[in-house]
Amino acid sequence: MTYVVTEACVRCKYMDCVEVCPVDCFYEGENMLVINPEQCIDCGVCEPECPAEAIVADTNPNTEKWVEINKEYSSVWPNITRKGKTPTDADEWLKVEDKFKKYFNSAPGKT
Repeated sequence: MTYVVTEACVRCKYMDCVEVCPVDCFYEGENMLVINPEQCIDCGVCEPECPAEAIVADTNPNTEKWVEINKEYSSVWPNITRKGKTPTDADEWLKVEDKFKKYFNSAPGKT
């Protein structure tokens, strides 16, 4: 089992999860974070820290897509080990649906 970041993170990117991760397995895109599933030790401490509830176990239903997305982008985006600045409009994006399809940006973050 591993944890993955889902579309709820798109445009929210709170990054509270980054501060508690004991193995620094988060990677930053321009408007989303991902977890490297090979580095994740399945401790789960990141999951309750996410205000957007974007982090889930890969054993949850319909997570196969997110495992692949997290794997793909963690191999090209920069590793992030400290909480960065949360977007000022993050709260406005919390309940928006289909964010990945409509708003995802594959560009790496600017840590």
